[in-house]
Amino acid sequence: MNILLALIPISLVLLIVGILAFFWAVRKGQFDNLDAAALDILTDDSKPMPDKKSADKDTPDNAG
Repeated sequence: MNILLALIPISLVLLIVGILAFFWAVRKGQFDNLDAAALDILTDDSKPMPDKKSADKDTPDNAG
């Protein structure tokens, strides 16, 4: 029963920390645009990735 004297204040402190972290995240704008990250994967890259074969030909290691 004595453990409750320690666990209840610890749980209340953790609850307050969680609430403060939530309000900090809201104030910093973490929840402003929830759809942007989900839609970013659908957009094409602005630059295509370089072809591995053409990159290998340009290196000086393949001279001989």
